[in-house]
Amino acid sequence: MIKFQNVKKRYNDVHALEDVNLEIRQGEFISLVGMSGAGKSTLLKLIIGEEKIDGGRILIDDIDISKIGKGDLPYLRRKIGMVFQDIKLLPKRTAFENVAFAMEVCGHKKEKIAGDVPKILDLVGLLHKRDHFPHQMSGGEKQRVAIARALAHRPVLLLADEPTGNLDEINSDEVLDLLLKINQLGTTVMLATHAADLVNKVKKRVITLEGGKITKEQKEGKYQL
Repeated sequence: MIKFQNVKKRYNDVHALEDVNLEIRQGEFISLVGMSGAGKSTLLKLIIGEEKIDGGRILIDDIDISKIGKGDLPYLRRKIGMVFQDIKLLPKRTAFENVAFAMEVCGHKKEKIAGDVPKILDLVGLLHKRDHFPHQMSGGEKQRVAIARALAHRPVLLLADEPTGNLDEINSDEVLDLLLKINQLGTTVMLATHAADLVNKVKKRVITLEGGKITKEQKEGKYQL
């Protein structure tokens, strides 16, 4: 599904990623681990086209994304859902409206939005909070709304960048369970985290980054640095 071939990324004189080779298959759940500054976020930004590579190639469905023009980037991103540590919900919109907005941006009709949003909120266990604003929800609930928003255009790949970084253990477990559920429904999930306990609970493929390089891969691994 995704191939990194000798990928390099630099910020001035800093090597954020160096000669990264990686294949991600459809339906996988991957934990991308490493300390802060290891290159995890950079790798995810390259996948969604937010950053450009300085060498090598990234192929998504055999399409070289470095050759995609700015006008076509939105179509690429519709295949990919993105969840961030800082959540980024629209504060003056309800849970329903936050998810609906993501569908509106993609050009979906009102009838489809009205039918799909309740189903997506139900999937993340928050249909009963559909009319609540972000300030009326817990941190874990807000992150689940963010995941629902990322699922609004039915992506084939979900990227989660430290999604539990600001959550307590209970809420972190709920978010992790949701990511696993989404993966079981067929969506490829890539979780970037330095939370060892989460990685060890997943027991899926683990890729370790250190200093911008992949130093270890485990098929059913644990967090090891």
